[in-house]
Amino acid sequence: MLDLSQYCAVAAAMLTAIASVAFIASQTTTRRVAVAPAGGPGGTADVTTAARGVSWYATKFTQLAFALLTASLVLRWIVVKHAPYANQYEFACSFAWGMLAVFVYFEARHHARSLGLALLPMTLAMLLYAETRSAEVAPLVPALQHPLMLTTHVLFAVLGYGAAAVASAAGILYLIKPRVKWAAIPSLDRIDELGYRAVVFAFPLLTVMNIQGAIWANIAWGRYWSWDPKETAALMTWLIYGAYIHARVTKDWRGSRSAWLLILGFVAVLFTFFGNHWFGGLHSYG
Repeated sequence: MLDLSQYCAVAAAMLTAIASVAFIASQTTTRRVAVAPAGGPGGTADVTTAARGVSWYATKFTQLAFALLTASLVLRWIVVKHAPYANQYEFACSFAWGMLAVFVYFEARHHARSLGLALLPMTLAMLLYAETRSAEVAPLVPALQHPLMLTTHVLFAVLGYGAAAVASAAGILYLIKPRVKWAAIPSLDRIDELGYRAVVFAFPLLTVMNIQGAIWANIAWGRYWSWDPKETAALMTWLIYGAYIHARVTKDWRGSRSAWLLILGFVAVLFTFFGNHWFGGLHSYG
């Protein structure tokens, strides 16, 4: 069953790569054409015509990749008998799952298909990174032997990080929109709004994650806060997104500065995830 879990993860990575290519093909082959408006003379209006077949396949490949990655994590959960968040391989797969989960939701709820142009390559990179880590099953370290906290704390993290990835994808599209002629990329205002919605989705999850983390730290190590590198990075990430929301709500901060802040926030997320490789600390679990 463990082998089947890994096969599902590899298949999910392959489908994510195919979906990435399909999204690029569907978005870049969209054309803007002029048509006469209904009702007779009176000028023309610009509309977009997309390669609908390719777009449909891109969406379905993404959904199938998400389903396979879900199956991979569930199968591993059954084998290891705890939520699959105990090491870098498991968390990298879960991180990618969070990206796909939030993207699939945003595509269905907000018609944000174009975000796949930037989001899916990031997801693929995370899955490829997972394949470089050891997938061997090992006993839980003492600090992680709290089933409820392990399950909920990391679930909030992967969903929050997934939403942060979606927000950064919006930031990337905002910055490249004026430089490319891809008609399928929505307007700058629309991209800006999608980035804001993703942060509004992510920020409460990151808030709960940090609060739970402090409670769990007290249970495991006898103190709520120790300025561990991962704790500090998580706090800085939370502050960046808090600053973004504050600037947006009170100052109506938009535009390229806002897009760069979305990207900076996700860089902070990645630093939180990878930082223990460089700085060690209490959260170094392999």
